[in-house]
Amino acid sequence: MIKVLIIDDSAVVRQVLSSELSKIDGIEVVGTASDPYFARDKIIACKPDVLTLDIEMPRMDGLTFLKKLMAQYPIPTIILSSLSQKGSETALEALSCGAVDVLCKPGAAYTVGNIIEILSDQIRAASRIDMNKLTKKISAVPVKKETASLAATTNKILAIGASTGGTSAIEEVLLSMPVNAPGIVIVQHMPEKFTKSFADRLNNICDIEVREACTGDSVLPGLALIAPGNHHMITRRSGARYFVELKETPPVFHQRPSVEVLFNSVAMFAGRNAVGVILTGMGTDGAQGLLAMRKAGAVTIAQDEQSSVVWGMPGEAVKIGAAEHVLPLEKVAEKALSMLRG
Repeated sequence: MIKVLIIDDSAVVRQVLSSELSKIDGIEVVGTASDPYFARDKIIACKPDVLTLDIEMPRMDGLTFLKKLMAQYPIPTIILSSLSQKGSETALEALSCGAVDVLCKPGAAYTVGNIIEILSDQIRAASRIDMNKLTKKISAVPVKKETASLAATTNKILAIGASTGGTSAIEEVLLSMPVNAPGIVIVQHMPEKFTKSFADRLNNICDIEVREACTGDSVLPGLALIAPGNHHMITRRSGARYFVELKETPPVFHQRPSVEVLFNSVAMFAGRNAVGVILTGMGTDGAQGLLAMRKAGAVTIAQDEQSSVVWGMPGEAVKIGAAEHVLPLEKVAEKALSMLRG
């Protein structure tokens, strides 16, 4: 059984999460806490395997508590945040401080059923994370890397998919991209509004432009487009121009956006003009899509197990023969650029 402690100042949220998660096979809610001070005592008494943590709480906010927790007693922690601009920005900071995933609280945009289905999967994945590996990664300050120049081109695409642990992995890859890198399309499992904050943050630190995608956006050199939360993103081609479309069709592998949807469209419309990269993440989303890209002539890369926070998605890609190259994270950008240059 995976022991879970729920930390939230809302009695309703605590009751709903506790009741619904207790119905899931393999998960045991060992306690709830209304703020970090009560949580500290419950952690000592109950020794949970995974925490769910609200960001906005009285006496001590969730972010401050998370930083103290990661420094003294790291436990896999899933952030539950309100669907707001401020909430999304704080949640992203929490991910950079050691949280393993982020999810919106139940509300108008997400039903309890939707949340519990995703949260239970996140809890299972979080329980398997090596926190020593994760805290070691987040303690390293990202460094801008020098990368060989690349001739500008409009007929090459780099497609990237990631989930748990993916925010820092994508950041490392994009920091290595020169200003004239080929157009990049990205799916990171993340709720709506959170993806906008994620794109804005990357745009502030990368040489390339990074923004949340809109239907009709062209895939251009020096630009990375991130699929908005709650929308699938596909690529299409018109003459020599690639562009993206957003869709609200049903989730795939419980995800919207789905890496599978993006990769299948890149396989169809870009083929050998593309490189596909699947990074750290739970589940199997994107593995079959990466295989479709490889069969269409694209170069395909999977992050290796040692450098992945969760080797679910890349591990499945390797298992089914979808990944032509299996590389540590620090080698992914270099390999992708060399293949696109070729």
